Amino acid sequence: MRIGSSVEDILKTSLPAVVDLSAQTIMWTIEAILIGKISAAAFAGVGMAVQIVILFFAILLTFIVGSSVIINRHLGAGQRWEANHILGQALMLGIVMSILVALLWFFGAPILFKLIRENQHVAQQSGIQYLHTLSYFAPFLITNFIAMGIIRAAGDTKISMVLNLMINIINVTLTPVLIFGLFGFPRLEVKGAALATSIAHTIGFFATLYVLRSHRSRLFLSFRELTTPNLKSFKRLFKAGVPTTIEQLFWALGQMVITSYAAILGIIFLAAHQVLMRIQAILTMFYMGFSLGAMTLVGQNIGAEQHKEAESVARVAGYVVFVVVLLVAGVLLIFSRPLITLFTADPQVVAIGTKLIKLFAIIQIPKAVNAVVMGNLRGAGELKWLMWLAIMSVIFVESGLTWIAAFVLNLSLLGIWLMTGTDEIVRLVLNYWRFRGGKWKFINI
Repeated sequence: MRIGSSVEDILKTSLPAVVDLSAQTIMWTIEAILIGKISAAAFAGVGMAVQIVILFFAILLTFIVGSSVIINRHLGAGQRWEANHILGQALMLGIVMSILVALLWFFGAPILFKLIRENQHVAQQSGIQYLHTLSYFAPFLITNFIAMGIIRAAGDTKISMVLNLMINIINVTLTPVLIFGLFGFPRLEVKGAALATSIAHTIGFFATLYVLRSHRSRLFLSFRELTTPNLKSFKRLFKAGVPTTIEQLFWALGQMVITSYAAILGIIFLAAHQVLMRIQAILTMFYMGFSLGAMTLVGQNIGAEQHKEAESVARVAGYVVFVVVLLVAGVLLIFSRPLITLFTADPQVVAIGTKLIKLFAIIQIPKAVNAVVMGNLRGAGELKWLMWLAIMSVIFVESGLTWIAAFVLNLSLLGIWLMTGTDEIVRLVLNYWRFRGGKWKFINI
C-alpha cells in the first residue's frame, strides 16, 4: 500500500504536530510569567523544577522513540496487532518508570535542589514544593506523556494536537485561579501552579486512554498487552530507544555548557543569549513538527518496503521546511529589534541581541533542514548514528571550539553563535550524506 510522500501528506502530518508541540512551550512561558509575579525567588525555584522535569522526560524518550520506530515499521507493513503489542509493552514500562520517578521526585527533591545556594532558601522551597506536588500525579503525567508521544509519532497528529490543546487550555485556565486565589479559591501560589498542571494532565490521561480504547486512533490499547510482559519486546524497545535518550542527554549537556560560557562573559551577554535561546525554543517546535512528520512517513514507507517512497518523503519534507524557514529567517531579519524588546527593555541587551539576531536568523536555515534530515534518519532507524554524532558535536564543537572562539579568539558571544551555526552546518552535511548513502535500507529494528 502507498503511505504517502506528497507535500499534502507531509503537511497533513506535520502541521498538527507543530501546533501540538508549540502548545506546551507556550503554556510553560505563561506559567513562568505568572509565577514571576509572585517573586523572583519563586520564579527561580520553579524554573529549576521545570528543568528537572524536562530532564526526566528526555530519559523517557527511550520508550517513545523506541516504540515509535518499531510501531511505524509494523503499521507500514500492515501488522496492526504487532503495533498494538509494542504500544502495550511501552506503556507497561512507562507505568513502572512513572512510579519510580514519582518516588524520586518526592523523596529526592531536597537533594536535587541542593544545587540552589543556601541564601536562596525561598527559591529552594518553591522548587521543592512544585516538584512534591507533581510527584503525587506523576504516574498520570508520565504515562500520558509517553502515550501521547507514541500516538503523535504513529501519525495521528490531529488526535495528539486536540488532546494537547485540551490539556493546555485546562492548564492555562486553572493556573491563575489557583496561583492567585481567584473566584473564591484559596491562594496557593507555587503549589497552585503545580496543581493546575497536574489536574490538566490527569484529565488528559483519561482522555488519551479513552482514545486508545475507542478505536479512534490507528493504535488500540489492549489491557492484555499492557499487563503481560514480553522480554523480547522489552529488549527491542531499549535497543531502539536508548540511543535517542543518550543523544538528548548530550544535547542538554551541550546547551548547559554553552550557557555557562555565556555566563562567564557577563550578565549582559548571558541575558542576550537567553533571549535568543527563548526565541529558539519556540522556533524549534516548528522544526520538530516537520521532523516528526518525516520520521513517521519514512518509517511507515520502509515498513511497507517502499524505499523509493521513503526517499521521496525525505526529499519533499526537506523542500517544505526549507521554504518555511526562509520565511522565518525573513521575519527575524525584518523585525529583529521588536522581537528582542519583547523580552527585555535593557538597552545593552537589546543592542547585543539586535546585532546577533542577523546571524541567528541565518543559522535557522541549516538548523531547520537538519531537523528534518534527522527525522528521516530516525524513521529509518539510524539512531546510533545520531547518538554518536551528538556526542562528538558536544565534545569537539560545543565544548572545545566554542571556548576557543569565545575566549581564545576573543569573539565573545558572536563566537558562541558562530560555532553554533558551524555545528548545525556540519551535522546537516554529515546527516544528509548518511541518509543518501542508503545504509538505512538494511537496518533491522
